[in-house]
Amino acid sequence: MSKSRQSHRAKKQSKKRKKVFLFVLTPFLIVLLGATSYAALLYNKAQSVMDNSYEPIIREQTKREQKVDPKLDNISVLIVGIDDSNTRNYSSGSRTDALMLATFNEQAKSVKLLSIPRDSYVYIPRKGYNDKINHAYGKGGIASTMETVEGLLDIPIDYYVNVNFNAFIDIVDALSGIEVDVPYTFSEQDSHDRQNAIHLKAGLQQLNGEEALALARTRKLDNDVERGKRQQEILKAIANKATSVKSVTKYADVIEAVGENMTTDLSFTEMKKFIDYMTAGTKLNIESLSLAGADNYINGIYYYQLDTASLNEIKQTLKSHLDVSSTVASDHHSVEDTTP
Repeated sequence: MSKSRQSHRAKKQSKKRKKVFLFVLTPFLIVLLGATSYAALLYNKAQSVMDNSYEPIIREQTKREQKVDPKLDNISVLIVGIDDSNTRNYSSGSRTDALMLATFNEQAKSVKLLSIPRDSYVYIPRKGYNDKINHAYGKGGIASTMETVEGLLDIPIDYYVNVNFNAFIDIVDALSGIEVDVPYTFSEQDSHDRQNAIHLKAGLQQLNGEEALALARTRKLDNDVERGKRQQEILKAIANKATSVKSVTKYADVIEAVGENMTTDLSFTEMKKFIDYMTAGTKLNIESLSLAGADNYINGIYYYQLDTASLNEIKQTLKSHLDVSSTVASDHHSVEDTTP
């Protein structure tokens, strides 16, 4: 074979290989560019939504001497679910229907979730006496609730996330539902207060937003402590679904759902610093905690009396997770104080 024919064949094969390479590479480039464009869209959308949701507050007191950095420090976030909806017209008298504290350990990439029963009998600084913890919100809003939890647990509460019922429903629906193990068969009202509108049977199943909310709210067949545990499991189910690859295309809807029904003092810049926890994947350790106690009636009113030993154990666990020591002594009343 002549050198010219060999050269011609070599060039032809080279062009063929380039065509094959481009044929294989093009779809990846399209996906990459598409993902990049979508990521940019999400980023801009998230920034806009979070900027609108950003509501810093003035604290009368705090156990931090200086502001923390979520990327460098161990921090705590108080998650407050407000008993509020279109039906309740977002009145100023809304109360906390769910109260959960999340502590984040930056080095271990671990999270501890503590559910605080809403009827817990605690000292409310802005009231000056003991009452149900969900009444703290009505006397000073989220700042009052943060101060109350900070005094109860003797740890710094760094940030808050305040969401209403609509956010919960819309987020779950935006993710096309979540899979949860329903512990028992029950009926519960929906977000429009229609009695027994939601019917769920026991067992592992896919729940939409209204059904997930009903499971999070009900306490007909158990109590506040068990309800707190269910809320933790639902929150984990939402997190697992949201971080799955299949949910990437749903992020825009999730962002919209969050933005319309949430307020927080976490800025968009601070929120981005939590990415290390999200990318930890299966290495992220989320532990659920609960406060032991007993039913108690004072002057004919029901309260959940926290167990002192359990409370002290939880305090030490959270202090260790945040790597903080006991803070300046507080003048808060003991949980054993039963004088309303």
